[in-house]
Amino acid sequence: MNLFESHPLGCDAAPMRRTRVVVADDHPVILLGVRHALEPFDDIALLGEARQSTELVEALRRAPADVLVTDLAMPGGRYGDGLTLIGYLRRHFPMLRIVVLTMLGNGALLRRLFEAGAAAVVGKGDDLAHIGLAVRHAMRGARYVSPSLRVVLDRIGARNGRATSSLALSPREIEVVRLFASGMSVSEIGVRLNRSVKTVSSHKVSALRKLGAAGDAELIEYARANGLAHRGMTYDEAS
Repeated sequence: MNLFESHPLGCDAAPMRRTRVVVADDHPVILLGVRHALEPFDDIALLGEARQSTELVEALRRAPADVLVTDLAMPGGRYGDGLTLIGYLRRHFPMLRIVVLTMLGNGALLRRLFEAGAAAVVGKGDDLAHIGLAVRHAMRGARYVSPSLRVVLDRIGARNGRATSSLALSPREIEVVRLFASGMSVSEIGVRLNRSVKTVSSHKVSALRKLGAAGDAELIEYARANGLAHRGMTYDEAS
């Protein structure tokens, strides 16, 4: 794929450099949708696709990209997913702009994504055209939030700093709750986050205490209510 296009003013003008993008998602249908969504943007060139973090890191090492569009929950790779993967990418590919594509709508987690270094967040329920717009904003160094997620962040701002149960959790506690609600055991979470079982258990117990939850079932319900788990998930599926 040619990354340069002729300038419409003629051969004397400098060619326009297209933004190089890699897309990562573990669902082929989403990858296809993102590919089609980026096609109308003549200033964007899709370099490659990945379905988990191992493929993603290998793709970035083969062909440096300007922007990554990645799902937040993408299990199965050597480098994890979620905040763990973003942290790795920020350390090893510091010039890479990261656009997070997610169906989660937890305000605390969205804020943490920006703190971790994400340039933009796009909700999977929004029009896919927002992905191209997010890529353009990221290249300009401007933050971008798609409409459905903007509502979530604005709602947090409207609270004027009043504490809520979700905001009381630390970023690591939020990540542990998210993974636990997705169906992972404490030991599996430890492997994913490269933490000991004791440390993960401590984060989980701390989250239970802060939320006033009586047990795992209430923790799952909290995750569902705050956008950290799919709506259809039950306690039996997550245990």
